[in-house]
Amino acid sequence: MIESRRGLLRIEDVEAAALARRFGTPLYVYSKRTLLSRYEALRRAFRPLRPLICYAMKANSNRAVVALLARRGAGADVVSGGELLRALAAGVPAERIVFSGVGKTVEELELGLKKGVLTFNVESSQELQVLEAVARRLKRRAPVSMRLNPNVDPHTHPYITTGLAHNKFGVERPQALDLCEKAAGSAWLQVKGIQCHIGSQISAVAPYARAARAVAGLSKELEKRRIAIELVDMGSGFGISYQNEKELSLPRFAAALTRIIPSRFKLLLEPGRCLIADAGVLLTRVLYTKKTSRRRFVIVDAGMNDFARPALYHAYHPIKPVAVRGGPLRRVDVVGPVCESGDFLALDRLLPPVARGDVLAVLKTGAYGFAMSSQYNSRPRAGEVLVDAGQARLIRRRERFADLTRHEA
Repeated sequence: MIESRRGLLRIEDVEAAALARRFGTPLYVYSKRTLLSRYEALRRAFRPLRPLICYAMKANSNRAVVALLARRGAGADVVSGGELLRALAAGVPAERIVFSGVGKTVEELELGLKKGVLTFNVESSQELQVLEAVARRLKRRAPVSMRLNPNVDPHTHPYITTGLAHNKFGVERPQALDLCEKAAGSAWLQVKGIQCHIGSQISAVAPYARAARAVAGLSKELEKRRIAIELVDMGSGFGISYQNEKELSLPRFAAALTRIIPSRFKLLLEPGRCLIADAGVLLTRVLYTKKTSRRRFVIVDAGMNDFARPALYHAYHPIKPVAVRGGPLRRVDVVGPVCESGDFLALDRLLPPVARGDVLAVLKTGAYGFAMSSQYNSRPRAGEVLVDAGQARLIRRRERFADLTRHEA
């Protein structure tokens, strides 16, 4: 796991400082043991329901990470053609892949059909029309799950709500019924199920229960119209604790689903953050320290291009030196080298004394860390390392400056 012992941060018994020396910084490091323990905990909580757990690849799509879960029987939730190809390359069978996303292109629909995905989560009338046309042209029947927007407020950050009526995702109940009828009447479409995902970082069971009741009600209405479905996909968004937040009780959620969703349906879940976030650490080296009349700054070599969540969401992530030295705690801003005032990893944070050359660890960065990174300011992206039982393996090399212009004319 990831823990400090005798003042030294260790990732599965490997000193974080040694990883920084060996692989350089900024560096993403993932703990295999932590990832798989979170996956097994999720499986235990939902064991009576026997769900297909489709890992949400947008959280972290490194092929080595996805392969670890695929070997444990996980499927994948993909939102692009690139993620679909990554999932297949990592060993996820096509029949365990659901294709989500509000803006699938014709090329992506073709790719999903040719590869034989389990289902397409359809999000609009026009998407259904385009999918039907693609299926007719390829002479392949397309499996369809209708994404229901139940207008449920999950009480989370407004950027990561997806189940309210003003969100771009899914279709409301009347349109969902209409589209399912149209799909059921097509020779080139097969209605497979209903999908519903209301957002991320949700800590309470109640919003999920309201969404589940909406899904169950829709399934009953479809049955009245003699439209049979096999799949119920409740998405994910299971909240974790970055600071002192309450984590979602998975057993309570599973119990609620048992009461609401009929057992004849195959249940799908699409977790991402709750599996990989705690397994990741971003290591970054202190370039300079600086004091002004108003603030103390710790300037590090990881910027908003390496880790966007603090700048984008004002997200809190624990930060600590990988080797703690004595001294009083001071309030500092931990900032990056990018030419933006919004480039920070932490503001007004209490840290022990740090000096130029020290390494800091930004914790809980396995989800939406490297996956959201960029080359802004022409900065090469970080490397990625997987630690497994005391052995560290490079699973993505650090970009070089030549990579920045490789595809330019």
